[in-house]
Amino acid sequence: QVQLVESGGGLVQAGGSLRLSCEASGSIVSIIEMGWYRQTPGKQRELVATKHLSGTTKYADSVQGRFTITRDNLKKTVSLQMNSLKPDDTGVYYCNADVIPQSAIKWYTYWGQGTQVTVSS
Repeated sequence: QVQLVESGGGLVQAGGSLRLSCEASGSIVSIIEMGWYRQTPGKQRELVATKHLSGTTKYADSVQGRFTITRDNLKKTVSLQMNSLKPDDTGVYYCNADVIPQSAIKWYTYWGQGTQVTVSS
């Protein structure tokens, strides 16, 4: 069974910084893509940033230039450094990974439990 465990998050004032981290565990052959999504009340879960095994990164337009995603393929971790935070960044942040588990012939999508980020104005 694959698990994603997140850490970080919390309450910060506008303009401040936070760092989120996520570690994947279990019987994993490969993690194709790993990253972060966020959800706010009344809205659909949206992509924040992801990093492909090839190194390609994607960022939401709203976080470009402020957030940086890093990934350690050997440690099976992904981190999100969030700078210049704004109240609109408030939400529950979920770690996401597309994983090929042991004894599998295709990839599956897994989610962490979510961590709250609150940015006060």
